[in-house]
Amino acid sequence: MADDLPPLPDGAADFIRYAIEEDHGYLSWLGTEVAAVEPGRIELTIPFDEKLTNPASKPTIHGGVAATLVDTAGGLALRLAAEDPLATDVATVSLNVNYLRRATGDLHACADVIRAGTTIGVSRVDVTSTVPEHGDDDRDWGVDEGRNGSWRRVSPPTGCSGS
Repeated sequence: MADDLPPLPDGAADFIRYAIEEDHGYLSWLGTEVAAVEPGRIELTIPFDEKLTNPASKPTIHGGVAATLVDTAGGLALRLAAEDPLATDVATVSLNVNYLRRATGDLHACADVIRAGTTIGVSRVDVTSTVPEHGDDDRDWGVDEGRNGSWRRVSPPTGCSGS
């Protein structure tokens, strides 16, 4: 869908980056960073921070942090698909998150607009987590052991193809 959208106005990417990284209390506190901004598409990251984890023998990022990325990235992607993204507001009307494995490192969200209507839109957001270099016990959760004890994803997520 992004190919059908006009280019972003001058300064839109800088505005989004500043609003998320510097001006938004909650997202700034989480350490959210804007990795890419395009018409109808955005990538956000939240670096691993102990304050965002559940207490466990292997710290796991709280699921609410991933859900925050889904909510934020999905809404921003829709905003970036609007005719005037700097003057458009969006609100989430439905949010569905499926957790496929625990997050143990930095989070990366990639959101793409599926459909943007005049009053409601749909975006798809994939959130992935880096896997610790020195191993993890999630072999049954979509990772394979790589060379030298490192890990790699078995099947890459859909979306984020432009990154």
